[in-house]
Parts: sequence; C-alpha cells; structure tokens
Amino acid sequence: MRAYQILPGANIDGLQCVDYPDRELGTGEVRIRVHAVSLNYRDLMVASGNYLVTVDDPIIPCSDGAGEVLATGPGVTRVQKGDRVVGSFFPFWFDGGPTPEKVRHALGGDIDGMLAEEVILHEDALARIPAGLSFIEASTMPCAAVTAWNAIFVSSNGVKPGDTVLLLGTGGVSILGLQLARAAGLRTIITSSSDEKLGRARELGAHHTINYHSIPEWHNEVLHLTGNLGAKVVLEVGGQGTVNRSVSAAAMGGTIAIIGGVSGFGGEVNPASLLATAKRMVGIYVGSRSMLEDVMRFAEVGGIAPVIDRVFPFSQAQQAYRYMESGSHFGKVVIAVTDPS
Repeated sequence: MRAYQILPGANIDGLQCVDYPDRELGTGEVRIRVHAVSLNYRDLMVASGNYLVTVDDPIIPCSDGAGEVLATGPGVTRVQKGDRVVGSFFPFWFDGGPTPEKVRHALGGDIDGMLAEEVILHEDALARIPAGLSFIEASTMPCAAVTAWNAIFVSSNGVKPGDTVLLLGTGGVSILGLQLARAAGLRTIITSSSDEKLGRARELGAHHTINYHSIPEWHNEVLHLTGNLGAKVVLEVGGQGTVNRSVSAAAMGGTIAIIGGVSGFGGEVNPASLLATAKRMVGIYVGSRSMLEDVMRFAEVGGIAPVIDRVFPFSQAQQAYRYMESGSHFGKVVIAVTDPS
C-alpha cells in the first residue's frame, strides 16, 4: 500500500509518497482502510520541526483519519470487519484526565499517523463513527473537534446556556467550536482579519464578529458586547501575540483555554490579572477517546456538519499542506484517500 512519510523538520517538500510494507496483525491490532484524513495546524508544525516532540526517523504524518475495518487480529473484541472508525489522537488516553502515561504517544507526531491507504492501530485507539457522519466529516473530529469540546465543555469552569464563548480566528478548532457552542445554546463571538470569513461565521450562527485588523484592541470590544462581563470561555489559539488580550476579554471566573500558538509561544502574563478576577488558564492538549466519542455523538444528534473548506485527492497531499499553510481556509482542509464520490 501507499503512504506518505516525512522527516519532521524537513518541511512540506519533505512529504513523499512511498510504497509501505505490509505486516501481519498482532494481538489486539486492527487493519483500517483509510478513506479521509483532515489536516491541523499541528501537522504544519510537525513538518517544520516546531512541534512539541521531535523524532529521528521518517513517520507517517497526520493524527486525524477515518476509515473502515478491513481485518482484526487475535483477541480483538471492540470492533469487527466493516465497522466505520476513527483513530484517537492519543492512542493510550481512553478516559479521565491526562497523565504522562496516557499522552506518551500521539498519532502523526512521534509515531505513525493516518496519511496512508491503510493503517494498523490497536483496537483501544479506535472509536466508531456514528451513522450520521460521513468519512470526510468524521476525519475532522479526533484533533480539532475534541480540542474544542475539551476546551468548552470539559476543562472550562462549568458553562451553561447563555454564557459567552470567544473564538479566535476561523481555523478548524475555532469553527468547530463555534458550531458546538451554538448547538449548546451558548453565545458566540469570533474574530478574524477577513470580513468575508466573518460573514461566513455569521451564517453559521455567530452572534458577534470582530475584525481584529479594524479593531486591534478587540478585547475591549468583547467587553462592550458582553455588557462588560467578558467571555466565560476563550479559545486562545494565537499565542504570545494574543494571550494578554484573551485574559482581558475573559469574564471573572472564566477560563482561557490555551490551544495553540500561531504567533509563537512565550510572552508574559501578569499573575495578578488572573488572581484579582479569579480567572484561570488551562492548557488543552486535545483529549481522550471518550471525549472523541462524546463529541461525535453530540455532532450527530445536533445535526452538526463540520465545515469543509476544500478536499484534495490523495495524490495532492503536498498541495493540501500548502493550502493549509496559506491560511486562506475557513474550517477544515481534508485529503480524500479514496474517491469521495
């Protein structure tokens, strides 16, 4: 079978399609025919060597993929041939809170991921896809949807209908977060530098939008829009260029969920700004298989169709990466490993 490999740090030009050797299934292992893979900003970080971990050998990249079970190895009981499944971002984090043991490996980071015609994963690393989600839609769930779900509903300080969620940017996590929050009855504010993208966010149900180029002090606008209360949850994806504004935009007792660092990591946050207002910052490192199962059920019951910006064929994986790198996408960029028709 064919698979893409990349040596982390080799950049996108280092992404190459190769003939990958097959092997027999071991105890508890499952062979999956991959149908769709979605990209995350994290995949660009892996390619550039700027991710949290580095490896010395080429890996199959990408954490997020959906497919069907082709065969099962000895002792497999959780899935069977023909089941539609996705792989969990952390193959050893099943439920509960994170521990070093649970997050010791991540697909497409320090171990082989999903950008291949076939992959082999342990049955415990798999979640069944609800009937209401297509392979392409399900492929967006393991990283982006789980991250948004964890930030808003698991690690926050108890959101309730009517509370405000602030989402920075219009990438995969923020747009899925917008859809999840809207379906849960939360008020949503989203930022972007593009009025066109903000218009699309309003079509998805965003209550308020802010162009951060037109309004550089956007945290003040958040306070204005919320009657000076602030946002109960902030999905902070910008890093050092935005984190202090995110703290200012959060409500007393609110949560600033640190998800990414588009502008790099670093920058100082004054602890007094958290102490005096009982705000809390929490790092969101994706989530567990249980969260993946929960968010897929929520999406199916709520009729949430993840926003797919563009679908590339398997042969154009490099082009998909470059499109993601351009930042022109709204929602998710997907690679169809098989013909989506």
